[in-house]
Amino acid sequence: MAQSKQQTVDLFRELTEGLPRQGPGSTEGTLRALAMVAGLPPKPRILDVGCGCGAQTINLARATGGDIVALDRSRRFLSEVVDRATAAGVADQITVVCQSMFQMDFRDEEFDLVWSEGAIYIMGFAEGLSRCHRYLKPGGSIVVSELSWLTENPPAAARDFWATNYPQMQTLEANQQIAFEAGYIDVQTFTLPVGEWWANYYGPAETRLLEVRARHADDRDTVKRIDEIAREYDLFREHSDAYGYVFYIMTKPHAPR
Repeated sequence: MAQSKQQTVDLFRELTEGLPRQGPGSTEGTLRALAMVAGLPPKPRILDVGCGCGAQTINLARATGGDIVALDRSRRFLSEVVDRATAAGVADQITVVCQSMFQMDFRDEEFDLVWSEGAIYIMGFAEGLSRCHRYLKPGGSIVVSELSWLTENPPAAARDFWATNYPQMQTLEANQQIAFEAGYIDVQTFTLPVGEWWANYYGPAETRLLEVRARHADDRDTVKRIDEIAREYDLFREHSDAYGYVFYIMTKPHAPR
């Protein structure tokens, strides 16, 4: 069992190393979400939870001029963040922290903005919002992107696939209600365009997948895992109207006087 898990980790590394992103998104999507954040002070203090290789981290640093804590459990990803930040001239704004998001131990009300693109699912949408609430200053905002159903009645193929791969997926409307229950107000949303799945994520990953498949052609277990990943790409081609990544922009209310 341990060997199988390690093989999955190794395969993920082989498929994602050096790619622009580890999930759907774009510079335009990040900046659109940021523009919907109200009341952000000059040079805000920002926590980027599950930062991955840091594409959005760099965009946030450039756009806000703020100080960013980029948290991820992967040292390889954090090394990429440092390299990208140095190349972009924003290294002095970014502090990387190698830590599980389940073990975050920041001060209460330390951040003006908490950000998490395509990573909050690791904790679960509801738990992630609840955990991050304490780290936000009153009046601060949290922005996350989350895989969400866009219809109440998804096609069977999509429903069955995600029932296995992400059974916690909720509709956009259900997630809005979860946000309110977690103590946030002014919940705004928008859905990432389909093209933002392909340009920086599925497209480059699909090309890499062919290369990896050729390298492991004699390894039946690895080829089986690769086929399952390829099925995800094909499923989205067919049913991109049924589900997608949704940005949720939320505010922590000021304490009552």
